[in-house]
Parts: sequence; structure tokens; C-alpha cells
Amino acid sequence: MQFDLREFTDRLCRFRSTAGREAVAAEWVRERLDALGFETYAWDADAELLAGHPSFPDDPAAIDVDGRRSVAGVLELGPAGADAPSASDDPAVGDASTTEPDHPTVVLNGHLDVVPAEADSWSSDPFEPTRRGGEKTASGSDDGETLTARGAADMKSGLAACVGAALDVRDAVADGALATDGAVAADESPGVRVVVEAVAGEEDGGYGAATAALSNPYPFDRDAAIVAEPTDLRPVVATEGSLMVRLELTGRSAHAATPWHGEDVLPRFERIRRAFADLETERGERVTHPLYDAFPVPWPVVCGTVEAGSWTSTVPASLTATFRIGVAPGETVRSVESTFADRLAEVVDADPWLRAHPPTFERVSVQFEPAEIAPDEPIVEAVRAGLDATGLPDAEPEGATYGADSRHYVAAGVPTVVFGPGSIAEAHYPDETVVWSAVEHARSAIAAATLRYARDHRRTTSG
Repeated sequence: MQFDLREFTDRLCRFRSTAGREAVAAEWVRERLDALGFETYAWDADAELLAGHPSFPDDPAAIDVDGRRSVAGVLELGPAGADAPSASDDPAVGDASTTEPDHPTVVLNGHLDVVPAEADSWSSDPFEPTRRGGEKTASGSDDGETLTARGAADMKSGLAACVGAALDVRDAVADGALATDGAVAADESPGVRVVVEAVAGEEDGGYGAATAALSNPYPFDRDAAIVAEPTDLRPVVATEGSLMVRLELTGRSAHAATPWHGEDVLPRFERIRRAFADLETERGERVTHPLYDAFPVPWPVVCGTVEAGSWTSTVPASLTATFRIGVAPGETVRSVESTFADRLAEVVDADPWLRAHPPTFERVSVQFEPAEIAPDEPIVEAVRAGLDATGLPDAEPEGATYGADSRHYVAAGVPTVVFGPGSIAEAHYPDETVVWSAVEHARSAIAAATLRYARDHRRTTSG
């Protein structure tokens, strides 16, 4: 079977793989990986396992894992490839004690799920890929070609680039790419194991990646990973965490004609919101990180939803609001939660009504812990070398104010860099678009990075 990057990406973007609907797309990817010569694996999200993870609710019943299937394809490349362990459909497979070939494993990860799309806000069908500009030629396309679809940037084009990169590595190894280094004799050339993962549920906590990190679905260890989120082809080594909380206030209703008989929750909410905004500013000055100096607001606090009152002519006596609070690398969700709870307590203490009717402030949905790796990790240096080999400008490692599945692998001891085509500014937006040349560049750079990592790993492990 031949692999066509455009065709693969377009078909993947047609799947309406929103939360809980990833399974059909996962099976399609697995079928394609099978046909392309990968050994394939599959696993389902495990509610009991995830309940013990800090990103998820403690109650397994609150974690809906229906339809949360993830798949992967493995290529064993190099002189020891024939000794590779066979794949298994059993999600519980994870015995890393199996005898392994003497070469590293690089995971290339992308998520299948997308956020919902409001079709009325789009200029075209969100799930019918639309290409504009650029003339398609035998050698590719110019920089003017774009792809618009839900998931085009976040991150189905990145996942497709990973598949293409893995196949390019296979071709390069077959052509002796890993035997060309003069420091390694041809008959001792290193190999590499490449894993392409298509995981479920990244947008709401990382169902597939967290399950894979906690219970390795493969009979081998993982040495490094690249998560192909949209980074404008720049290596990201630090991702921000986030605390998701719900605030509930209670007032006292009264007729709008005599509001002095009631207790309006809105002014009290505004005092709390202002206190949190002030704390956002304070934390931006007090909590520092060298990779976040360029951001105008490094640890954002956003009140995403507010619902108050019950009738136009009634003093609002109840309010529910949800906040997303940034957590810096090096902090924990728990410590930041405590900081904001203390600031809320100060507002409450200054208001007699709130003292008598204290608000609730508790976690909601999933939490994202921050993560980071050293900028000089071998996988980061390999990505930078991949950029150079592809003819792209080198880029210093950066931080990002969003969370990603990379944090699950970092927590499991797998150094992981985030690197992929497209811009995070396109993610979750109407008319989500990626410049197609960036997808092709990502494919080439990821392939070159994987080969570089394999060569460097051999030098390190062989002394």
C-alpha cells in the first residue's frame, strides 16, 4: 500500500471524532497502519486506572471511557528488527522484560479527538477538508496551499506527519542511513524502533496517553517521544498546567423594585473575580520561568462561564462560575489551588454575608499538571538537528501556556518534546487552518530527528 500524506490527512479530518467518538477513527488508522506494514496495538481507556491519576476525578464512575480507543503502529528497523516481539490486541500487554533489540524506541504521538465545531461560524463544512491556494505538482506545493478543517492544526495533520515520518525512517534505514556514520561499522549499525500513536481524549485530560503512560501497552520500553501538537515547527520543552474549578455563591432573592431586601451575588462575584485577576498579576511577577518571559500573561486566569439569577425582575440569589487557572512548570495543581482558595478566603472574610454563607470552590472536570524536560535532552537536540537537516531555521526550545499529552510521558520517565506543524492560534477556532508546506516540513524534520536520535543513542549506549 502506498502512503499519500494529503489523502491520509483529508480522510482523517472527515471523522467527527469529538469526545467519546474516537473509536471509528482509531480503527481506520489501525487498518491503514496494518496495510502499511506496521505491527499494530490497541488499548481502551481504563477508568479504574485513570481514577488514580491526578488529572482525572477520583471516582471511576465519573470517568466515561466509552469509545475511548487508542491505537499504535510499530516499525522495528535495523539489523535486530527480526527479533521484535509480536503485537497483541490485549490492552493489558506491558511486559517490558521481553528481550529487546539493541536499539532505542521513539514514540511519535498524535491525538485523534477534536473539539466540537459550530458550523454556522465556519465558511465551509468543518468536517469536509477544504484546500485553497497552491498548485499541486509532482514535487509538492507552494507555501500558499492551506488545509481548512476541524483538526487540521489540532492535530490530525501532525498525526499524519508522524505516520509519514515513520515510513520515511523505514526507507532511510533500508538505504543504510544509520550505517553511514563513520563511527559505526556497517555490520554494527544501530537500529531504531518507531512507534506511531493515535490516542483518544487529549482534549479532556489525555485518556489514551495517560492509560498508556500508566500501563505500558507494549512489550518494550520507550526511550523518548515527540508529540506533534501545533508549535509552528518549534521545539516546546515545557507545558503549562491548569486548574479547573467551580465557584458557587448564594445570595438572597428579592423583587427588583425593592432590591435592598435582597443580597445580590453579582457585586460579590465581581470582587472575587477582581481578587483573582490581581492574583494573576502578582503571580506573573512572582512565579518566574525563563521560557515564559515573553508571554504577556504567563499564568492566565480565565473565568470561562458564569450563570446567575433566575428571573429578570428578581435580585440574583445564586451564581455558578468556572475558572481555568494556569499552573507554572515546577508548581503543582494542588499548591495553586491552595493559593487561590486562600485569596478567596480573604474576600469572604471581608464580607459579613459571605462569612455567613461561604461560597464553594472545588475542582471540576480534569486537571492538567505542568511538565518540562531539560532543553539539552537528546530528543530535543535531535529535533533541532532534524530542523537543520530539513533546511529549516533552528529554534531555541520554548515553553507553551497550554497543556499536552507530553506531560503523561514525562511523568512516566519518557523525555518528550512537543513539535509539530501549524499554530496553536488556529486550535479550537472557526475555519481552523494549517499551511500545507508546514505539514510536509514536519514530516521531514520528525523523520530526520528520529534518525539522529537513533545514531546518538547508539553512540551513548555503546560507549
